[in-house]
Amino acid sequence: GAVANAIREDPRQRGLLYASTDQQVWVSFDDGDHWQSLRLNMPAISVRDIQLKDDSSCLCADLIAGTHGRGYWILDDVTPLRQMAAVRSAQQAYLVKPKTAVRVRFGTNDPTPWSPEVPAGENPPPGGIIDYYLASDAAGPVTLDVLDGAGKVVRSYSSADPVRTPHPALDPEAYDRLCQRTPTAAYCGLPMYWPAPPMVISTAKGMHRVSWDLRWQPVLPDTSGDGDEDAATGAVPHRTYPPAMAPWAPPGTYTVRLTVGGKSFTQPLTLRLDPRVKTPAAGLARLASLSRSAYDAAVATQAAYAKARALAAALDSVHGADADAFKARLDSLAPAAGAKVAPRRRGAPTPAPTLPSARDALIAAAMAMQGADVTPTAAEEAAVTKARTDANAVTARWTTLRTSGLAALNAKRKAAGLPALVVPGGDGGR
Repeated sequence: GAVANAIREDPRQRGLLYASTDQQVWVSFDDGDHWQSLRLNMPAISVRDIQLKDDSSCLCADLIAGTHGRGYWILDDVTPLRQMAAVRSAQQAYLVKPKTAVRVRFGTNDPTPWSPEVPAGENPPPGGIIDYYLASDAAGPVTLDVLDGAGKVVRSYSSADPVRTPHPALDPEAYDRLCQRTPTAAYCGLPMYWPAPPMVISTAKGMHRVSWDLRWQPVLPDTSGDGDEDAATGAVPHRTYPPAMAPWAPPGTYTVRLTVGGKSFTQPLTLRLDPRVKTPAAGLARLASLSRSAYDAAVATQAAYAKARALAAALDSVHGADADAFKARLDSLAPAAGAKVAPRRRGAPTPAPTLPSARDALIAAAMAMQGADVTPTAAEEAAVTKARTDANAVTARWTTLRTSGLAALNAKRKAAGLPALVVPGGDGGR
């Protein structure tokens, strides 16, 4: 019942049409036989022309609408519309084949963003955009994994992941009251209009959009927003994301896996480097290799630390001088999180590394190289080498303590007719 100012066919999906009228934008999945609104959050305004931006120069698939008096609007990534026939026919779930992801460091305002009153457009979600559809509410958890070419999980998300409640981006008034009670809580040192809403893997019926941050799994549990200074870096109103303490995943081919009700759905995902990067291939390969070396060592060191703390917890119920001495040695090697460290006196020798200090040094060495896609410097190479050497040394101490110390303690427990102690979760090796 309206005059069409423009009708465009999708360049990659025959029969998928977009139309603009004097009130909104429309979409047809059957070559124009039926139409439905694609207005979404646009105001009711005359849309004079529409275009599909989809070419190798932008590595995008966006619908652009030029309006009369309300600027131009961009619908980021129409990939789900192109696969709508498959989505609608899905009996349980459908994972949309994602478009190519580009590893780009977005422009930022460091450290202070413009005020929320300043008119500004909204960027698409950073990272690799992933869309999925659920035909009905999922009874159990929904997981989304990203696997590398060897089939190893490099990033994992779940609907069971904890979400801060209340969250400043979702309920700033409630969070402001929390900050009044606990001024040192996360985000309380920032304006409430800075933080981005948390990404949630939904279990609800319908279409959902999430994004992979193009990084490996963080070595430590997610502490999003727990460091105000770091969280304020690159601030954008309502889109200030917490720091990701993990290296970038290298360009290549990955697999996205959606698991719902015990059934998995997979799609390939191509990750490309920012096309503006001119660093030679050898330099980029060295950057990826060195970053992965430090990251893998940090993961292994954290695993050893977790097992050491599990053993320490098991020793809490064991009494006697031998057990107390063994636990003291264990605590010096793998101190509990938050344990106070005695201040170092001037001129005193550098203390021996512990499992957590070695892990943190490896993470720091890896993250120091993530600021730009350039060949690692000699100082960065040296930092990774030293961090790995310290980690190897402290892990060797843990292995010795686990085997000889635990064996000696168990020998005495056996002589006393007591059951042997074991390392919870495995043998505690690297």
